[in-house]
Amino acid sequence: MNNHNPKALRKQVAPYEKSELSKSIWQIINTLGPFFLLWYLAYQSLSISYFLTLGIAVIAAGFLVRIFIIFHDCTHHSFFKNRKANRVLGTITGILTLFPYDQWGYEHSVHHATSSNLDKRGTGDLWMLTVDEYLEAPFWTKVKYRLYRNPFVMFILGPIYVFGITNRFNRKGARQKEKNNLYFTNIMLVVVIGLLSWAIGWQNFLLVQGPIFMISGGLGIWLFYIQHTFEDSYFEEDEHWEYVKAAVEGSSFYKLPKLLQWLTGNIGYHHVHHLSPRVPNYKLEEVHENTVPLQNVPTITLAASLGAIKFKLWDEEGKKFVTFAHLKKAAKKSVSSSARTQV
Repeated sequence: MNNHNPKALRKQVAPYEKSELSKSIWQIINTLGPFFLLWYLAYQSLSISYFLTLGIAVIAAGFLVRIFIIFHDCTHHSFFKNRKANRVLGTITGILTLFPYDQWGYEHSVHHATSSNLDKRGTGDLWMLTVDEYLEAPFWTKVKYRLYRNPFVMFILGPIYVFGITNRFNRKGARQKEKNNLYFTNIMLVVVIGLLSWAIGWQNFLLVQGPIFMISGGLGIWLFYIQHTFEDSYFEEDEHWEYVKAAVEGSSFYKLPKLLQWLTGNIGYHHVHHLSPRVPNYKLEEVHENTVPLQNVPTITLAASLGAIKFKLWDEEGKKFVTFAHLKKAAKKSVSSSARTQV
């Protein structure tokens, strides 16, 4: 990557920054259609076996992740050429995925503009401390950080907190348009959940939607986690931070099996997406295959990605993610350095 001109690279990608109406419409059909069918089959299967229901729910959760990718493209105005069409579909898919369109769109745009920038963390990204920040943090901050980075909290409790709680309230400083969109999303959620609970019973609704929500939510957080948490990632202070480097070196190429790649809307090509958010999801693979510099990026396989759970902190000196075990070495080094200074 360092041997390539950033401007030239972005110029190579520019021709792909146009959506195709036929492909977008087909993706809506082959995503929302199967999801609603699977939801109905999961409900019908309750009278047969709940294990069958859970099996169907797993597949439905995969399609809900794919619906989120459509929502995600709409917030980037990349799914349709028409901004209003993106907004309408984005709001509808936002209701299905529990995300308010305008609020998430704002926070995600900040994430793209500040990804891998150590001085501009905090909006639209995961809480990440450097080794030095952790060592200097108060006791209770360390406790909260360890809990936050615990896999059970992040991937099991995380979806409940993020989708069920934080997404239901306006952020500080939100404009009226953004507030109205969140109110509309919340009202529609109450209406949809209320109607379904009335039609099939609230217990049946929870038995079907509960596992779909938890599985898709956990998968969504996992995808976001692995896209930016891998050993040799890229993080720099603002004065040294570069957008293209942050996109290509700070975002992973998550090489998934074809079926999972399809269900996740090619979001594994995250380096391409961060380089150019205006590329629709169904063109990300094409960009990767036709742009040689983008093929020489951090590649993570499904098997290898499981090891990324151990990464907890960013080591500024080594420029890599490290485990909590690294703290012992860092603490000893800090004590040794302090002793030499005093001498």
